[in-house]
Amino acid sequence: MPLKTYVLGGFLYIFHLNYAKIIIVSDLLLDGQIDNTSLEKRKMEPYYYSQMNKQQQRIYHVIKSGLESLTQSFDVPRIDGTELSDIFYKLRLDCPEIFYASTFRYSFYDNSTLVKIKPVYLFEKNKIKDHQLAMKARVEKLTRVIKDKSDWEKELYIHDFICENVTYDKLKKQYSHEIIGPLGQGVGVCEGIAKSVKVLCDQLSIPCIVAISDNNPDKNIKYRHAWNVIKINGSWYHLDATFDNTLGKKEVRYDYFNLDDKNIFKDHEPVIYKVPACNESDHFYYKEKKLSFTKKEDVAKRCQQAVKKGKILTFHWRGGYLTKAVTEELLYIIAEVAKEKGKHSQVSINWKQAVIRVKFIQEKLENSVKIEDAYEEENDIAPIQ
Repeated sequence: MPLKTYVLGGFLYIFHLNYAKIIIVSDLLLDGQIDNTSLEKRKMEPYYYSQMNKQQQRIYHVIKSGLESLTQSFDVPRIDGTELSDIFYKLRLDCPEIFYASTFRYSFYDNSTLVKIKPVYLFEKNKIKDHQLAMKARVEKLTRVIKDKSDWEKELYIHDFICENVTYDKLKKQYSHEIIGPLGQGVGVCEGIAKSVKVLCDQLSIPCIVAISDNNPDKNIKYRHAWNVIKINGSWYHLDATFDNTLGKKEVRYDYFNLDDKNIFKDHEPVIYKVPACNESDHFYYKEKKLSFTKKEDVAKRCQQAVKKGKILTFHWRGGYLTKAVTEELLYIIAEVAKEKGKHSQVSINWKQAVIRVKFIQEKLENSVKIEDAYEEENDIAPIQ
């Protein structure tokens, strides 16, 4: 983490630069009066909290209490700055409802066993409370209409809400990294979108984690990325609403709806923090909707139905690798169906995920093929370090 340090009045001041969130702690931590069992008794224990050791959990718990009470400064046991930052960052992934802090400073005496933390809030106290009320009401209103449905239907509703109502924020405003962006302003980047998915899942009692991957200069990947890992019917799946949002310019896409590990990491970097293994594919959207084909004759049949109904067909190819030869065969089938009906085809392919979108048009244009990539414009996540 980038740091600046200086000494003033006997204190060593260390400023964390470019940090995303805040921490607050009370004197209860020092007296050993915090009871961890209160968190552990919750129906869904925060995921990253559950991965910490006992000392880290104690610090995490008091930090959370401090942030919720909007404390201006507090003392915590002195630990390594990187470890403290890590606890803080994971807390913010677990608790997207704490959206109102941007960074923190901390200071300590050279021989002290304590660290004084001073959060830097995005808004003044009364404004934070106004935003909290607005976000609480927004989340409750959005989830009320779906609360009696199955978990898969709830997940679909959340995904579609994001894709239909949130615009990717190319200007990368600070609030776009938090739930206040997507849920309050209708704009967001991947971090804010993933946190918004989580806060809605939390409200609906669906286990949900914000997953984080790092950049990869060797692949010209200049940004970190965030998405969700969600538990549906006892199994964990990857859900990337941001990537579906960037693909779905004209209609909602589901290329990244409940992928397993094998498929998500075809175009996602490894996660920075460990998440549960996602080994199932039963609830992958296109498979669930019987739009995941293994036979070419099924592609031809569904193309004929799409032409007849005047609808766009988006399907997943599961009949082996989408090689150049296989792709050419599928394109030939699509073109032949179009020709038989006196139409032309416009095809776009998400090659990494083997998803093909077909639109049949009446205009006298040449059949066309476009390779699609889900992407993000710039660095979407405030640095962890």
